[in-house]
Amino acid sequence: MLFQTAFVASLAVALLSPPVQHSTYNGQKARKHFVTITYDWQYTHPLSFNHHPLEDLLGQPVREVHLETFDYRTEDGSTTVDVQEFSHRNNAIGATIYPFGSSEGTTLAIRGSIEGLPDIRMTFSGPAAPVSSYVLTNGRAYDIGAGLEVSDRSPGWGLGSHAFLLGGVGRARTDQQDGTRYFAEGGGGVTTGPLGVDISVKIATNRFSVPVSHSFLTIPVSVRGTLSF
Repeated sequence: MLFQTAFVASLAVALLSPPVQHSTYNGQKARKHFVTITYDWQYTHPLSFNHHPLEDLLGQPVREVHLETFDYRTEDGSTTVDVQEFSHRNNAIGATIYPFGSSEGTTLAIRGSIEGLPDIRMTFSGPAAPVSSYVLTNGRAYDIGAGLEVSDRSPGWGLGSHAFLLGGVGRARTDQQDGTRYFAEGGGGVTTGPLGVDISVKIATNRFSVPVSHSFLTIPVSVRGTLSF
């Protein structure tokens, strides 16, 4: 948790800092790009899993345990939780539109994406459990968001850079049920010509209503390939 907080804080500082300006011999400016297509390789971390969804589902404080045959237990010791699966690796596709173009300086960015959600399988034992098992599989998130990008693209195939910060909402769809979500995302990367590589961090809250109203938080960290034109 401390590492995640420090990472997000350092990312925010980097995003708020203006990019380094690169001079060119011929004084040319990079042409504006209006669309970026992306493909992500994600590794998703859970955040405060004992609070969300476990305390939402069980209705009382839950603590993580070690050296047991289960993973979590309620504070009164009457109910236990065995997390059988929380998949970490997923992929995503997306597109970012720059209505005013992206070349140098700050511009508006509108982004849509489809990304995988982690498969979750848990079993419960005890009187506080609303069900004996909980399963979410084959989940997909359909997100739309807007924010700002600060870019310093170089003309031709020169090396450029950019950073972005945005937020938005989405729909979560799984084999078992659908839900809603909202998120904040930040990151940045380097570009050469139309090609680029980004690193992004996305903090998302996913809300569902079955068997009771609950949510879980995910932090997908992505390596992102980009194609801009």
